[in-house]
Amino acid sequence: MSRAAAYRQVARFSAGGWSDAQRAIPEEAPVAIVPNGRAFAAVMATPADLEDLAVGFAVTERLVGAAAEICDVEIGAVDEGYEARITVPAARAEALAARRRAFAARTSCSLCGLEDLDLLLAAKPTPRPPGLAVPPEALLAAMSALPNARSLTAATHGLHAAGWIDPAGALALTREDVGRHNALDKTIGALFRQGLDPAAGAICLTSRCSIEMVLKAATVGVGLIAAASSPTELAVRAAEAAGIALVAGVRDGAFDVYACAGLLGRAA
Repeated sequence: MSRAAAYRQVARFSAGGWSDAQRAIPEEAPVAIVPNGRAFAAVMATPADLEDLAVGFAVTERLVGAAAEICDVEIGAVDEGYEARITVPAARAEALAARRRAFAARTSCSLCGLEDLDLLLAAKPTPRPPGLAVPPEALLAAMSALPNARSLTAATHGLHAAGWIDPAGALALTREDVGRHNALDKTIGALFRQGLDPAAGAICLTSRCSIEMVLKAATVGVGLIAAASSPTELAVRAAEAAGIALVAGVRDGAFDVYACAGLLGRAA
């Protein structure tokens, strides 16, 4: 099918009987993030849009101060996985040596591999004024379209999707991955690579919203996050501190706003 998915024959039991069927399933591979020739981290990811993943990861994990600092991105196949080789200024590379983290490759966020919780707390965003207003109807329409906006997600039913709602309220860009954090990094990376400002729109997710997702969004100035499932308490507190509107439980034409409801037009 592609390097991102494969077909498998399955034995299907339905209506009291057996039959043969074919199913598309997502691929999963280790991807090493390698700034200036030195491995920094590894994630398990869907091997598609890896340039976007590399840029988004570098920005949201603060490997660089801004996407413009990334001079080059190159994807290479190695053994059973891939290397995302990025080139950053020498001063940045030297600073990263003190932050290098070794953790088992996984589909969850790299922040789960931090050895020191203080690093996570130090990354907590600071309050800032909101900069985006999204009508509830536009948000519902975008969230409704998100699961089927990418063909692989629709075909496999085994991926997370993240998307960007533009200032006009339309679902303008989507990315997908077996890891929800990777899907968000890919979306952010794609925006930067296309010359778009993530802060000009809103982020929407087919997954739940955890503290890591809020921190990644806050790093690039996003003011609104909408998630299909419930947030964690820590995610809500971080969103409140950052001035981010946090929407969750979007289904059947309804949703709950856990922080900063004013961005959705709710009177204070």
